[in-house]
Amino acid sequence: MSQTVAARTATRGTFRPTAVGLVVVTAAIIGTLVYRAPSLIDALRDRLGDTAAEADGGLPGGVTVFDDRYPGVANLDPDLLQALRDAAMDAAADGVVFYVNSGWRSRAYQNQLLRDAVAKYGSEEEAARWVATADTSPHVSGHAIDVGRADATAWLSEHGARYGLCQIYRNEPWHYELRPEAISRGCHLMYADPTRDPRMRG
Repeated sequence: MSQTVAARTATRGTFRPTAVGLVVVTAAIIGTLVYRAPSLIDALRDRLGDTAAEADGGLPGGVTVFDDRYPGVANLDPDLLQALRDAAMDAAADGVVFYVNSGWRSRAYQNQLLRDAVAKYGSEEEAARWVATADTSPHVSGHAIDVGRADATAWLSEHGARYGLCQIYRNEPWHYELRPEAISRGCHLMYADPTRDPRMRG
């Protein structure tokens, strides 16, 4: 056999294993993608779950008091929402944005938050210092908002009474409710936490 024929034979011999290797690698990639398909479906279900949470009042990051497309904002009491927007427009002149960590909540969402708080704090008594029941929570009725970011809560602490917006609980500097009388009289003394609020005993 000449050197040329030997070279061709050698080339053919090494080509076939390489082609077979490519087929094996391709099959492995396809198999991996098929195997991973359930996790892609799970990710899609997670996204649908986020949408359902928004319907119950859950909010993604970056939502402001002007974002009506979210029920957590749109379902707030109209007077509270107007006061918040008036304050937010004035705060914007100071470079402060009113983000909403939580606003209106469905009863189901409130109950879930309470269950989570019991699991976190270890008892219903301790959880009650942070999360009310669906029957008593002003979030469920649309009469409370949890304002995001320290600069916004600091601004409201200083200027909120002019709009009737008052911090209600000393342990929750983010929780504000509308108290129209505060415009002329100032905000009333805060409760130490929700367990001291007579409304929470109903």
